[in-house]
Amino acid sequence: MSDTSTMNVKAVVSEAEWETRVNLAACYRLMPMFGMSDLVYNHITARIPGETDRLLINPYGYMYEEITASSLISINVAGDVLLNPHSNYDINPAGYVIHSAVHGARHDAQCVIHTHSKAGMALSALKCGLLPLTQTAMRFGSIAYHDYEGPAVDLDERQRLVDDLGDNDAMILRNHGLLVASADIPQAFNTIYWLEMACRAQVDAMACNTELHYPTPEVIEKTAHLYKPGTRRPYGVMEWPAMLRMLDRRDSSFRS
Repeated sequence: MSDTSTMNVKAVVSEAEWETRVNLAACYRLMPMFGMSDLVYNHITARIPGETDRLLINPYGYMYEEITASSLISINVAGDVLLNPHSNYDINPAGYVIHSAVHGARHDAQCVIHTHSKAGMALSALKCGLLPLTQTAMRFGSIAYHDYEGPAVDLDERQRLVDDLGDNDAMILRNHGLLVASADIPQAFNTIYWLEMACRAQVDAMACNTELHYPTPEVIEKTAHLYKPGTRRPYGVMEWPAMLRMLDRRDSSFRS
């Protein structure tokens, strides 16, 4: 194996894979910009279009802001490395347990994001869960929950995790963090961004130590319905070109 500086990854992968690599690298770069990275830990995984058993994942040891299209490692759902452009970096198999569970069970989930953000962890520790305090939170009216079972290294946990996730696109991992599973990378980033914003708003509101105001159940239900992707356009698709332009204005090296 050779380093990314000497291996021309673009020359050995399909056009569809390269486009996915660019979008996934962009997603990694966006996460720390909005306070959702975890040093060199955690993952964003994306399935290569047309491939049921090939995914892209970050090299273990890279910070999110370092990720480029060429630096991503391709693996199968079991976590076996298929293409690694690095001589000094591999993947974090233990941290991949959650992603392997979702990708293995949900073939509609092309992109999976897991975070340990401050607000996400705080919300995950609240018995009440995500409350319909804001319009943003009401988008996630059917959010799933999964109880904490310790660090995600137990393969037996995978079935319980996917059972709890069901067909939802977002889940709160209690006492742990947040998880989204979406149809593509733009939708996944949009979902984790607004879930993070909902968590931050709730944590801030509850910290004010005053009575909280709730909309009526009818308004909550109406809002949740209007924000379902089936009712409106998919989240993130319209916004994604703007996100790429923002990254290009700052540092376009994610495309390399």
